[in-house]
Amino acid sequence: MVRGRASIVLAAWLLGGIVAGVVAHAAEPLRVGMELSYPPFEMTDQQGRPAGVSVKLAEALGKHLGRPVIIENIAFDGLIPALKAGHVDCVISSMTATPERAKSIAFSEPYLKTGLALLIADRSPVQSAADLDTAGRVVAVKQGTTGQQWAAAALKQTSVLVLDTEAAAVLEVLQGRADAFIYDSMSVYTNHQKHLGKTRAALAPFREESWAVGLRQGNDGLRRQVNEFLAKFRTDGGFEKLGDEFLAEQKAYFKEHAIPFYF
Repeated sequence: MVRGRASIVLAAWLLGGIVAGVVAHAAEPLRVGMELSYPPFEMTDQQGRPAGVSVKLAEALGKHLGRPVIIENIAFDGLIPALKAGHVDCVISSMTATPERAKSIAFSEPYLKTGLALLIADRSPVQSAADLDTAGRVVAVKQGTTGQQWAAAALKQTSVLVLDTEAAAVLEVLQGRADAFIYDSMSVYTNHQKHLGKTRAALAPFREESWAVGLRQGNDGLRRQVNEFLAKFRTDGGFEKLGDEFLAEQKAYFKEHAIPFYF
């Protein structure tokens, strides 16, 4: 009887230890910040679930780290404050790594090359970025983007419209209230294809940029892990597969017209 009781006590102790160990080693979720309004990179599917290139990239990163992923949908200009405040662990949201942003957050190694391009109103005399800084011209930009930063620094005579969304900026061009919208090459291509006859596209980047994963300064461990993941993901063909899945038409067009492609 004593032996049986002792066995029960030992089994309970072992089971408790196992449960405690499982709880102690349960992986914390990886909270990834992104603005889900930038298809095909960050968007929602028909069921309202996060989808797109950056979502797949975040999920692959979580798998590499052994951590479940939670996508936090945050307005683009709120992503860095959310990261610094600890509300998210990293930002994967088509974010350009700039010296200005690097003053307040850290970045991974670049995972994508891109650049600023122009969606131009069909009746505007603008042909390239060199034509923008002229009295009487109006340029649309999205708040918090490098397009806004470039315009603020480079355009001294032009009226700059700072808008909350990409759609609002495109509308300014379509209705002739803006000569051009400064945004990345891929989005300019997509918006031009939607509005043929009303817009023109200057797709060759007039300023080259790189996208990277945003991280809190001092979080060197996660930064190292992210860089290891990005290198492996590239070697394994992960970026090429994402391009084929989400950007096949754009890849073909950019290749045909000798415009550098993202991945």
